[in-house]
Amino acid sequence: MEFKDKLIEYLELLDCTAKDLSDTSGLSTATISRYKSGDRVPESNSDNFTNLVKGIVEISKIKDIKSLTIESVTSEFLPLVKNTVIDTKNLQSNFNILLNTLSVNISELSKFMNFDPSYISRIKNGQRQPANPQEFINNVVGFIVRRYNSNSDKIQVSKLINCDSSKLNNPNNYTLLLAKWLSDNDSVKVKKDDISGFLEKIDEFNLDEYIRAINFDKLKVPTVPFQLPTSKSYYGLKEMMESELEFLKATVLSKSKEPVTMYSDMPMNEMAKDPEFPKKWMFGMALMLKKGLHFNQIHNIDRSFEDMMLGLESWIPMYMTGQISSYYLKGQTEGAFSHLIKVSGTVALVGEAITGYHNKGKYYLTKNKNEVAHYKEYAKCLLSKATPLMKVYSKYSHKEYEKFLYSDSKVKGNRYCILSSLSLHTISDKLLSSILNNNNVDKEMQNKIMDYVSLQKEMINAILQHSCITEEIPILSKDEFEKFPIALPLSGMFFEKDIYYTWEDYQEHLQLIKEFEKNNANYRAIENHKFPFRNIQIYIHQGKYVLVSKNKTPSIHFLIRHPKMRNSFENMIIPIIEE
Repeated sequence: MEFKDKLIEYLELLDCTAKDLSDTSGLSTATISRYKSGDRVPESNSDNFTNLVKGIVEISKIKDIKSLTIESVTSEFLPLVKNTVIDTKNLQSNFNILLNTLSVNISELSKFMNFDPSYISRIKNGQRQPANPQEFINNVVGFIVRRYNSNSDKIQVSKLINCDSSKLNNPNNYTLLLAKWLSDNDSVKVKKDDISGFLEKIDEFNLDEYIRAINFDKLKVPTVPFQLPTSKSYYGLKEMMESELEFLKATVLSKSKEPVTMYSDMPMNEMAKDPEFPKKWMFGMALMLKKGLHFNQIHNIDRSFEDMMLGLESWIPMYMTGQISSYYLKGQTEGAFSHLIKVSGTVALVGEAITGYHNKGKYYLTKNKNEVAHYKEYAKCLLSKATPLMKVYSKYSHKEYEKFLYSDSKVKGNRYCILSSLSLHTISDKLLSSILNNNNVDKEMQNKIMDYVSLQKEMINAILQHSCITEEIPILSKDEFEKFPIALPLSGMFFEKDIYYTWEDYQEHLQLIKEFEKNNANYRAIENHKFPFRNIQIYIHQGKYVLVSKNKTPSIHFLIRHPKMRNSFENMIIPIIEE
């Protein structure tokens, strides 16, 4: 509906003429006529708009139509008038923050607003601006107020818009306060979302430095016999911590190389308060990884998204080894009891506690063959009910990774990429050859890299036949480039040496990207002048998965399909680095 249609609707409801409305509003008959014909539309903050609303309400009082008030008429008109107050860039930023805070599903939102999901995504990503910002705000707020009205939702929103959560109990207040925040120019603050810490940890992590820091390269797996009773029970926090360490010790010292399966929904915060326990636990885990054991880790994600991501951050050093397979259990697992099960080749640790009374629980460690066999089957059953949380591709799964990418190139769906380097599928053979020669890459490796880039081009061209690709590319000044030179993104072939662009190479490749964009209708490049990550590339296949690829040691790829994590990536606000 347009403004003129709503105005005509009011005139028919009130059974009045343009002249009548002119008399009560103080606007000229010519102005009212232009509004009726659609030749003009008032601005929301103008005197004309205020007087028009007052004129309609004044006539409604004369006609004894009580349903029309200043508030109701303003609310009906606002989505249809011009709004010069709303800064669309700030609206887009606030919209992003809101989506991310509540993990809003874009498909649900688009259905409610009767918009195409791609249109919402383009607004979210800054590729489009709402045609009518006020109408957009009203629709978004209407969805949020109806869909996100639990106490926990209101608490999150109240923290976001800086008000007391009790003020959101009234739907009208909730609507007004959230709408004001979305359109408020001063409300935008750079908010670090929960996914950013996870990404920053991956971006900054260097396996070689970590190995040196914990002396992992000097660790020797002990072989001294470890005397552990066939079975033992542990009570209270202190003994429980002891049982965790003894499980690690027994696993390291056994001759078995069988995979280790672990699951716990026990609260670990009390154990983590002990200054020594986390260090000893990490040391034991490092020894098991050094031994070459593979882990099936079933993460407990039945907690806040922030806590889940913080937990995953602590696992990053272990994920980087490529020896961890991560899983989660769908549905709610929280109940009256908390449980733990850890099983390796020759030892099992199980535990249980009443939820909220962890310190009164019991852990049981056993090396009894029959009991260990039982718990292995128990863990196997649990693993069969688990869903992969993340697939981690390392150099040891190179072929599997290639197969995944090739297969995915045939799957329809728009892609959105946030890059820390320039895309290889846009580079020319001539420029690539020049860069390789400048970096003294030997001929054999040059051929391998050229073959790899050809494969990338083949897969990207296949995607562009059926879907759109948008890439955020890093734009650096010459000073920034000298401080943070860009290297070819070769993590896909698990090549871990830096092959750097010169400034001239970088400029030439930027021009090639522009040419590629002109020649491919389904490709779009967005210039990103403030990019926070130097060593990772983020690839989003919307609605399917997120792939986080690390360029520096170690080259590794995290394939994320978990809906909540994927949705958070899709709605992510990339934090801006201030130098």
